[in-house]
Amino acid sequence: MKSKFKAYSELMKLRLSSLVIFSSFLGYMIAPGEIEWLQVLWLSIGGAFVTGASNSFNQIIEKDLDKIMERTKNRPLPDGRLTVKEALVFSFVIALIGVGSLLLVNYLCAILGVLALLLYVFAYTPLKQISPLSVFVGSIPGSFPPMLGYVAATGSFGLEAGVLYAVQFFWQFPHFWAIAWKLNDDYLKAGFKMLPSLGGRDKKSAFQIMLYTAMMLPMGAMPYLVGMANVYSVPLALLLTMPMLVYSIKLYLTLEMKYAVKVMFASFYYLPLILIIYLITKV
Repeated sequence: MKSKFKAYSELMKLRLSSLVIFSSFLGYMIAPGEIEWLQVLWLSIGGAFVTGASNSFNQIIEKDLDKIMERTKNRPLPDGRLTVKEALVFSFVIALIGVGSLLLVNYLCAILGVLALLLYVFAYTPLKQISPLSVFVGSIPGSFPPMLGYVAATGSFGLEAGVLYAVQFFWQFPHFWAIAWKLNDDYLKAGFKMLPSLGGRDKKSAFQIMLYTAMMLPMGAMPYLVGMANVYSVPLALLLTMPMLVYSIKLYLTLEMKYAVKVMFASFYYLPLILIIYLITKV
């Protein structure tokens, strides 16, 4: 049982699901109004399970490709710890639980959950072998968590929810491209086109990473401009973005792996910290 539990947790990428819970929770807290803890519970379960189902279906589709890549060959399906049938049943069950939990929050959250699942599985996953645009498509559902939390708290879409979405949307490009820069050789074994340039680790890819990192600077000020956060959020967001920007500029100038890795690690810290900044400076 312990072995199966570990396999299923790897199938749904439990660590990634926990990041979704954290981001959606902070989005909920940033929203105005009282905290309804039962609503937070359903939001957390729904977000975790929809994300887990998306990851599970993705691994089912890519099971043969995962055997080829070094970083994925020990996943539960390639190494035989789970069968495809077991994975399919599990994926459908947690998908239903996830969407059902979001429906208990409100119908808008359930719609976002279904949309995220469909886009990730049926658009992002097949596009990875076709076009670098897969990262753009994957960023659409990937930016839902803080917006999902805000919509859970307010029961409606609006400018503020859209701003939280945009902040995470622009962050995803340098984040995933920095990861792709590091793992590009492994991705190419499976035919994945994850860097923005078909030339791989070239100036064009590095420029795109630098450009989208620079675009995070004005995006960081948006919560203040729409009245969600006070003026102190602006310099704090600026300071948080600067390490990523400096490393991305150095990557463009040198094309050295070490700077891509630094962009990647800086991006890991950025997302939770920027949401915490908006929470402590909210008006």
